[in-house]
Amino acid sequence: MTLDLAAPELLAAAAREPWMRPASYWPSLTEATADQSAPVVALCLEALAHNAHDMLRRAHGTPLRVASKSVRLRSVLDAVLALPGYHGVLAYTLPEALWLSETIDDVVVAYPSTDRAAYAQLARNEAAANRVTVMIDSVDQLELIDRVASPTSRNSIRVCRDFDASFELRVLGRIGALRSPVREPEQLRRLAERVLQRPGFTLVGVMSYEAQIAGVGDQPIGRPMTGAVMRAMQQQSAAELAERRAAAISAVRSIADLQFVNGGGTGSIERTAAEPSITEVAVGSGLFGPHLFDNYRSFSPAPAVAFALDVVRRPNAKTATVLGGGWVASGPAGRDRLPQIVWPAGLSYAAREGAGEVQSPLIGHAARGLAVGDRVWLRHTKSGEPMEHANEVVPVRVNAGGNGQTDDLLLTYRGEGKCFL
Repeated sequence: MTLDLAAPELLAAAAREPWMRPASYWPSLTEATADQSAPVVALCLEALAHNAHDMLRRAHGTPLRVASKSVRLRSVLDAVLALPGYHGVLAYTLPEALWLSETIDDVVVAYPSTDRAAYAQLARNEAAANRVTVMIDSVDQLELIDRVASPTSRNSIRVCRDFDASFELRVLGRIGALRSPVREPEQLRRLAERVLQRPGFTLVGVMSYEAQIAGVGDQPIGRPMTGAVMRAMQQQSAAELAERRAAAISAVRSIADLQFVNGGGTGSIERTAAEPSITEVAVGSGLFGPHLFDNYRSFSPAPAVAFALDVVRRPNAKTATVLGGGWVASGPAGRDRLPQIVWPAGLSYAAREGAGEVQSPLIGHAARGLAVGDRVWLRHTKSGEPMEHANEVVPVRVNAGGNGQTDDLLLTYRGEGKCFL
């Protein structure tokens, strides 16, 4: 199935924002997926189109690179990349990048790899070597590649350096993702020099991901004081990073040409795109609108992806148990990593069981009215992870009357027989 996210009729339907009317939106998804056995993952095409175009608006002309980790459906990657303003993929493993490069001409691997077989394939495949860029933050990673394939007998390997974007405070220490050890501008310049000195490598880019800004909500629901502290921290961090990152990129550009400088994420599009040193912003999760983004105040993506489970038993009059449910998101373990139960309204997890691998007892006033076979809708905390639980995704169109309509099923990576991580 080919998706056209610029189709006028789809954009007109998206403008009606059906997800803003939960009482009709979620039942529409139930109707649209009635013939599909649970667990079922649904993708509202109007919501996807809305999110894709809204991120372009937020970018103000800065190109957007799609983070495949947060998508994991090739049909959606292709549809988003067909929109002017999007270009290239930010992959999460080298084998995935090699696979995607068969049809996508610009794939950057966001994380360092030690996959020797994949490096050997990259080294001998000229087409892939021209399309795939690997990530490094140490000379050790260059040496591993050289041990796999001699620089004198391989295609030149395109290299991007990962520059640390975390924030350091005297009281709280380091805030942000533990990624690259390369933090200071001079460190990045020295690493660039080492790449330039070694045969068999081509220096093409720099990446730095400010997780403490892009990946953390600045208005957490029910915690106003935490939100105020978070906004203050993010403002300080953004100012510090903009200065340090600009100095680092300037230092590298004094000795080498760069094809791209990648930064940010869905939660920081406006801030990151405003930095003169940035040439592109990475986005991904914002396409599907997981409930993580309910905690941001500057934007509100539509809930494009949700998954449904069916009630299979009634342990008592107050409880309805669904099969499955333990699709817990990565990150620090906590309630905010659990799927959010969104429909019917008035359901919650049983405190002593939570979201279970095989079954999840649900309580609350709505549980009393549920029968065996009824469908419950949930939203994942993060974006692409639900796709690892399903082979297929049901694309849904919600018309003005609120009735769900489906197109051909979309295959996830898993549905195509791929498991990269």
